[in-house]
Amino acid sequence: MKFLFLTILISLTITTSCKKEVSQAIEMTQMDRVIAIHDDVMPKIGKIGQLINALESKTDSMDIDNPYNAAQNDLKEAYTYMMDWMKGFGERFNSDEILDGKMLSNEKKIWLTEEESKVNFMKKMVLSSINNAETLLKEMP
Repeated sequence: MKFLFLTILISLTITTSCKKEVSQAIEMTQMDRVIAIHDDVMPKIGKIGQLINALESKTDSMDIDNPYNAAQNDLKEAYTYMMDWMKGFGERFNSDEILDGKMLSNEKKIWLTEEESKVNFMKKMVLSSINNAETLLKEMP
């Protein structure tokens, strides 16, 4: 009877331990995904600045329907969203959590899911605004 009790206790301990390790691995995978998306998009900041400048000569403050105005505004919004996202992310998570895999509280796990959604939206904003601006500039006479 003692042997059976001891076997069950050991099995439960191993199962609980494995679940924690799997949970932590999934959590870090999510953090890694968020950081990878940021790292993929961040170098495009320079491209956004170049395109804003390239569109400057084609914008017209008096013509609200000017597609160059819209493209330039989209680039500026994407830039601002990225800067705001990075600031907010840095306020929510510390370097140990981001870089060293420190275990997150339940609240921070929820935040990480929110941040993953935000960073994916940011990526779409950046890429679509760049693509739109580049297409307009190619069509430019």
